[in-house]
Amino acid sequence: GNIYARYILGKSRPKVGLLGIGEEDSKGNEITREVFRMFKKSTLNFIGNVEGKDVFKGVSDVIVCDGFVGNVALKISESVAEMFGGMLKNTFSQSIKGKLAYSLVKSGIQSFKKRLDYSEYGGAPLLGVNGICMICHGSSNAKAIKNAITLAERFSVNKVNLHIQEDLELNSEICGLKEGKARFWQQIKDSLSFTPKEEEEEDSKS
Repeated sequence: GNIYARYILGKSRPKVGLLGIGEEDSKGNEITREVFRMFKKSTLNFIGNVEGKDVFKGVSDVIVCDGFVGNVALKISESVAEMFGGMLKNTFSQSIKGKLAYSLVKSGIQSFKKRLDYSEYGGAPLLGVNGICMICHGSSNAKAIKNAITLAERFSVNKVNLHIQEDLELNSEICGLKEGKARFWQQIKDSLSFTPKEEEEEDSKS
C-alpha cells in the first residue's frame, strides 16, 4: 500500500495508519499490536493506530487492516455513498423549490458524484502477486474497464512490483523478523520475482 501510494497516487511520503479500535499504542487484538510494533521499526511513515471515524478524514494515505475488516469497511462505505446520493435526489425532487435549488448546485453535485463513482477509478490492484491484476466490480461498464486498463499500464510503467520487492527486503532486515515470519515475507518477495530464466524452465517442463 505504501509503494502503491508513492508510485501510483503520487504521495512522496505516504502516511500509513493501522485500523483499530483506539488511537493508543496498546489498543487492539494480539495481531494488530504485533503489527504495530513491526511498523514502528519499519521505514514506513507510520502514524500509529487510526479509528473507523478517521477513515475518510484524510488522517492517513494508507490504512492497513486484515481482509475481513477491510471488506466490511469497503461495503459499508459503498452503501453510505449510495444512501447519500439517494437522499440528495429525494431532497431536491420533492418540491418546486428543491428543483430550482438543484439547478443552481447541479454542477457541484455532479462533480461530487464523479468522485464517488467507482468507474472513474476502474478497479483496485491485487498486490503481492507475480504480475498485474486489477479487481473490478462484476457490474463494471466499459468506462470502468478502460480506466482499469489505464491503471494497469501505470502499474507496469512505474515498476510497482519491483519497488515492493525492494521494500520488503529492506524492512525484513530492519524489523529483525524471526525465522518463520522472515520465510513468510521471503515467499511474498519470491512470488513477485518470477524471472525469465524460470519462465523458460517452466515452458520446457510443459
